[in-house]
Amino acid sequence: MNVTINNHTLRVALANNSSAAALRELLAEGPLTVQMHDYGSFEKVGPLGHTLPTNDEPITTEPGDVILYQGNQITIYYDVNHWNFTRLGRVEDVSADELREILGNGTVTATFELGE
Repeated sequence: MNVTINNHTLRVALANNSSAAALRELLAEGPLTVQMHDYGSFEKVGPLGHTLPTNDEPITTEPGDVILYQGNQITIYYDVNHWNFTRLGRVEDVSADELREILGNGTVTATFELGE
């Protein structure tokens, strides 16, 4: 999967679970654009507009983790947090500092789509 934020396209390796499979099926219908805002100084979060199955487990997030929250919100972590979450994937080949710079401050528009 790819996510485009502020003219940067990031590659996301999807997790191997039913939640990521459901997201893949949703994206097969076309790109999904989400308005994402800062939360807790460690993530960008926004509504999916759809509910996906959850596979919650205790997770300590790292910068680059893409997480499903409450079945209907998608988050991209730029710092560490610990909670019961469902992992959807992980941003590849971007450092924590680069990711924080790409995500910027405030609200961003993120477009999720299937990659090659």
